[in-house]
Amino acid sequence: MGLSVELIASDGHRLSAYLAEPSAKPRGGVVVVQEIFGVTRHIRAVADQYAAAGFLAVAPALFDRVERDVDVPYTDMAKGLSYMQALNSAQVMLDLQAAVLRVRPAGKVAVVGYCWGGTMAYLAAAQLEIDAAVAYYGGGISRHIDAKLRAPVMFHFGEKDAHIPRTAVEQIRAAHPEGIYHLYPADHGFNCTDRASHEPESAKLALQRSLEFLHRHLG
Repeated sequence: MGLSVELIASDGHRLSAYLAEPSAKPRGGVVVVQEIFGVTRHIRAVADQYAAAGFLAVAPALFDRVERDVDVPYTDMAKGLSYMQALNSAQVMLDLQAAVLRVRPAGKVAVVGYCWGGTMAYLAAAQLEIDAAVAYYGGGISRHIDAKLRAPVMFHFGEKDAHIPRTAVEQIRAAHPEGIYHLYPADHGFNCTDRASHEPESAKLALQRSLEFLHRHLG
């Protein structure tokens, strides 16, 4: 469904992105933010899901600042972490802003992120001009607890997630009581069909809730 496009960040950095277009006039734009494994088959499929739901969706290749065409196997956590650690959030926000501008002609824009991307979606709600954000199991959110959110955020967490203890979820909830929080009987990465932790019923329900949230805030 999608195609490869190029984005240009405000500092001149050029990065690739996967763009998925809806079959009719879009009802808004969605920026899909990758996990630490790159713009994988799964992330492209997520962008396709949002396009099928009527949104113009783009998944920027955030690791292009380190290396082009990164697609790390889900079994190689250390390699994925090495790419993530080579970036800082300021660089990521520049690239996400370029992605937001790419889909802004479609209308209001949301940022939806998974794992590391969930943390980046949360930060985007504080730092970028967007209309909504959805953060799936963002393990780093509790380290940025003082961020001042400027857009509504929906949070999805797994009850069995060893990477994000319940205490961290409660810290986030206490700091941002205006957020919408959902817990699932699932582990970290439950949305990803290519991971052993995939939990289809939780993934289905989370997508349904996310789409309802985006329809409400994007129109």
